Amino acid sequence: MSTARFHLKAATAEAHDRLDALFSRFDLSLADDYGRFLQAQAGPFLAVETALDAGGAGRLLADWPERRRADALRDDLVALGLPVSEPVERPVYDSEAAMLGAIYVLEGSRLGGAMLVRRVPDTAPKRFLTPGNPLLWREFVSVLDERLSSEGARAEAAAAASVVFDLFTRSARELTGADRP
Repeated sequence: MSTARFHLKAATAEAHDRLDALFSRFDLSLADDYGRFLQAQAGPFLAVETALDAGGAGRLLADWPERRRADALRDDLVALGLPVSEPVERPVYDSEAAMLGAIYVLEGSRLGGAMLVRRVPDTAPKRFLTPGNPLLWREFVSVLDERLSSEGARAEAAAAASVVFDLFTRSARELTGADRP
């Protein structure tokens, strides 16, 4: 059992649930909704992934280039004829723990994407939601346990993860027209 992973899951459960409720408003079987879903992803995703690059995620995860999905997201939007949303204000990650918290959200979205991609029509571009190598998650969980061994590190990672969830939540609210709960 991964204590770091379960700590992050528990600490971000409320933020994750809020985000899931917003994203569930998109019917991914409909082209317009699928496009808006990808646009809601783009602003925060591009900002966070760029911030992780700048913070040195490649030093934490040797396979970071394989994990990156910004190009896949951009390609899907372009294939749909949609503008690529401008990145939101880029966070700054100045510690390993903060970077791992942010990566936790992006890697978790990859797991969620594996479920969501089933709802997208076969004719639609779906590189962003294509799950990729399932071993990446297990390897990442091992890194979490190794690098987030103290309560302080886990708390810092959870705080960073919560900020990332909030970035996605704000973007989803804008594109769903949802008011604050």
